[in-house]
This record gives sequence, C-alpha cells and structure tokens, in this order.
Amino acid sequence: MGRGHPGRVTPKALEYLKEVVDYGFGNSTGPNMGNRFEAAFAKRFGVRYAIAQCNGTATMHSCLAAAGVKPGEEVIVPSLTAAATAFCCLHQGAVPIFTDLDAKTFNIDPESIKERITPLTRAIIPVGLYGLSADMDPIMELARKHNLTVIEDNAQCFLGEYKGRLAGTIGHMASFSLQASKHLTCGDGGVVITDDQKLADGVRRFGVFGFRIADSEGVMSKEARGHPTSLRHDFLGWNYRMSDLQAAVALEQTERIDELVDLRKKIGAMYLEAVKDCTYLIPQYTPPEYVHSYWTFVCRFEAKEAGCTWDDFRNTFRSLGGDFLYGAWQLTYNEPVFQERRFLGGSFPIDSEIYKGKRQEYKPGLCPTAESLQPKLMQFKTNYYNLVEAEQQAEALRKTIEAINGKKGNENAGFPL
Repeated sequence: MGRGHPGRVTPKALEYLKEVVDYGFGNSTGPNMGNRFEAAFAKRFGVRYAIAQCNGTATMHSCLAAAGVKPGEEVIVPSLTAAATAFCCLHQGAVPIFTDLDAKTFNIDPESIKERITPLTRAIIPVGLYGLSADMDPIMELARKHNLTVIEDNAQCFLGEYKGRLAGTIGHMASFSLQASKHLTCGDGGVVITDDQKLADGVRRFGVFGFRIADSEGVMSKEARGHPTSLRHDFLGWNYRMSDLQAAVALEQTERIDELVDLRKKIGAMYLEAVKDCTYLIPQYTPPEYVHSYWTFVCRFEAKEAGCTWDDFRNTFRSLGGDFLYGAWQLTYNEPVFQERRFLGGSFPIDSEIYKGKRQEYKPGLCPTAESLQPKLMQFKTNYYNLVEAEQQAEALRKTIEAINGKKGNENAGFPL
C-alpha cells in the first residue's frame, strides 16, 4: 500500500476507514473512531486525556486558550522552529516573545527564557526540535516560580525521552502534529495530551465552538443537548475538530507508533555513523539521559573548515545520490510577516494599545546564538520507510564528505563533482 512510501500506512488503516465509510458518517454515533484514537494515544503516553484536532497549529492555539492566555499577554517561544509556534500566539491575540537557543542542542535556552519573563508572561512553549526534547527541568522550575503554563510543542518529537520521561508528559499540556512529514500521520491532524481535566475540557471545548456540551470525556448526550432550554456557547471557540477519516488512519499509526519511531531512530544512527569523523558537520547534541526520535537529522555546517559553501555541499551531496537537503527555517522574527507586522489586518496585538509590554525589536542581535546557527544548519531526511533506502542516503553522505575532504586545499577543485 502506498507506492510512494512503502510501509508508511498499512492495510489496517483501510479496515478502519471502511468502518467509517460503511456506517455513513454519523454525527454522534458510529464506529467512534475519534474516541478510539484518543484512547490509544493517551494509553501509549500514560496520560489521562488525549484530544484530537484538525492539525498541530489548532492544538497549540487550543492549549493557549485552555490556559487562559488573554489578548495582549505574552507567550515565550523559541526563535528557531516552524512559524506555527509563534503564529498560534497571534491567533490568540497574545504576543510571542522570542528566545535564544542552546548552541549545542539547538533547542530553547532556559537562561534566555529567564531573561524574558515579565509580569505579562502567561505561558512558555518549548519545542522538541528535530526530535530532541528541550531541557524541561529548569523550564518547569521557572514555570512554578512565575505561575506559568508550559505547553510542549512536540510536533517533531514523538517518543523522545527526557531523563527517563516521555517528552510531552512533563509540561502541563503537549501538542503533537500528524502532518505528512511527521513520525505519525493521517495526512494532517493534531492531538493534545494532558493529565489535567480542566485543561483537557478547555482544549476540547475550544475546538468545538466553545460548546458547553463538550468536555474532556467527549460530547454530552443528544437528549441533553437537544432540549430547547440548552445553552450551548459560553465562550468563543473555533471549529478544530478531527474527522473520523483522519482518526481512522491516526489510530492505525498509533498502534504502530513504536515501529515508526524506531525506524527513524535507526536512520538517525546511520547518519551519525556517517559524520562521526567529520570536523565540519557537527550533529545536534543529544545530552545524556535524553532519547532523540529524529524527525530529521541535523548538523551544523562549518563552511570555513570544509573549504566549500553550504550550496556547494548540498549540490555535491545530490550529485552523489543524496536526496534533497533542507536548510533550517528562517528565524521566525525575521520573516516578512513579523518584520512588516502583516498579521490580523495590521500590527495587532504587538503594536496596539492593548499590549502594555516592552516591544521586542526584530533586529540583528535579538537572539545571537540562533542568528549564528540558522544559516549553517543542514537537515537530512529521515522520512524513509525501509532501511535500504535510508542506507543509500547515509552512503551518499559518506561519499560527499570524502569528496569534500579530497578537494580541501585544492584551489582548482570545482563543486559539485
């Protein structure tokens, strides 16, 4: 199944999809695929609640709403990650405050968080970048000290571990993405996990228009909500529901989560072996007592040491059989949407009267470590579903390193080969 990605989705997903289609899409009855997916996901992570939604940005937005973050308040986010981490703050009318990174792990730096906490700070969103958990103990200590909510953005970090604990089970809530490139996918989708019933209720209700009839356990009975005296909406919510078709595939993926994540770990180990003696490709550092789940394999490329440019390296890699090689996202605050305040019809909330904080200046020097790292990072794909194909990519990387080494110091050498 799946000619493009053998092993990505198994025939079991077709069985679950058939259950949904054969029933014919009931509104509150049927095969209950959403409930089944949520129960399986919660069980694997050892938490009380899992709430499925349409994508991983919706889940983070819902977490902020459940945490009670108000317009004009601040949310601390890393400067290097997918833009959705900051965008969800703007969706809530909150102000994202960008922090610097740890130079070795490329993850959010707890010291930078500490420097940026103000009386307006309400939440922190640490990201498990590339499959590696953030340093959660000092982050949780800061949260306790300042009464902040911690929302782990685990879109890239399924079954990563931090000091013996699963990433996503340490903060107050965690958000996962099921977009096509992620460890688990149903095409697109998201899920929130938490042990806090109040937060779970808030996430679920926010994703169904703020219905009073929805809570952490699901939806109130048809009899109760169908009465003419029923009051349905006591706060503003959005329509972030996951469809039963998405849930059917997500259930199949959850049942195979260990298999799918283990495959990525093995591919990450192949790349690590390929670069172990390379002085100019420095892989993301995995501290002791962490387990990396390798959404992708990332290195810092030192062009001066290599004797060639970032583009030279990528072109050589591809000429030797390598797949596409990605650079890191631009730092979010350097994107035009932030540089030119192109959000919510103008500059709201960052430059509006509602915001009483000190505005960050999106200029060089805001996050110096991140600014130094971003142009150097190389992301090698781990999104393969057989080890033969992955080994070919690791071999292409080895050949590229050999070729670059062979040309170092040779002024007449051209790139690519």
